[in-house]
Amino acid sequence: MSKRLFTNLSLAVAVCYALLIATGGAVRLTGSGLGCADWPTCSAGHLIASDSFHPLVEFSNRMVTVAVSVVTVVTFLASFYRNPRSRKLILLTGIIFAGLAGQVVVGGLLVLTKLNPYLVALHFLLTIGILVVAIFLFHLSRQAKTYKKTPLVTSEIINLTRLLLLVLTAVTAAGTMVTGSGPHAGGKGAQRVPISFRDMAELHADLVLFLAGLTVALWFLVKQARVAGSIQKRSMKLVEIVGLQGVIGYTQYFLHDQTGLVEIHMIGVASLWVFLFWFYLQLYSYQPFGDAESHRLANTGSEALVNSGNN
Repeated sequence: MSKRLFTNLSLAVAVCYALLIATGGAVRLTGSGLGCADWPTCSAGHLIASDSFHPLVEFSNRMVTVAVSVVTVVTFLASFYRNPRSRKLILLTGIIFAGLAGQVVVGGLLVLTKLNPYLVALHFLLTIGILVVAIFLFHLSRQAKTYKKTPLVTSEIINLTRLLLLVLTAVTAAGTMVTGSGPHAGGKGAQRVPISFRDMAELHADLVLFLAGLTVALWFLVKQARVAGSIQKRSMKLVEIVGLQGVIGYTQYFLHDQTGLVEIHMIGVASLWVFLFWFYLQLYSYQPFGDAESHRLANTGSEALVNSGNN
């Protein structure tokens, strides 16, 4: 299989998991989580959904899951036939395949436990995790089989970006608990997290403010280091995305978790993960081994940037 075709498959995996987040949110927000009361069939003796709203919404999400499964399995098998073959890509597709298996198990348990809120949170976090791995897979699929990874910025910028990823993990986890204690149970009679919705929302908001502060600090550090213009633009865009997410989140809270805003907020979370992780990956250059001149230029450029940031 050609490198280009495998890269397209990798991109398809990432897109499919992003779509799964959007459709999964629609299921929860419309209260269709138990629209299909059985698993893996929709209802006892019926594989497909009946002609009514909630079963159709839940069944549509299951069909997206089927499409995601097919793309994941095809990409995993294709990694063994990619030319040139790469152990890193095989490992990443294997992780995504294992994540898919985990998603299937958790999805089945969700139905059997009548939407246990902790399993709902785990289901969402697992999807985010797989999406990030898929982005990494797409990124590496575009590189040569062997390459030299060279930082384009100072170590302070790289470490601060890593900290941002950790804080975003905490923000996302807290967000799932906000939803788990809020009004959108996902289905009639589903249990809730036994914590005050207001308390969880305030904790989540505090973490978001910390994230926003770190994002502004990153933008300032990037600007002061005078790195490449493309990295400066991405850091500014990151500030804008975090700010927009914050505005949506606060508006959502004061409007008592209005359904449409919650869906937009969930899509925004996935978008923020994609953008921040992609920003981190672009802090390095990836030069193929064997191109001595490219290595020399990359090293010279990175050293100049690091020195300028330290001065």
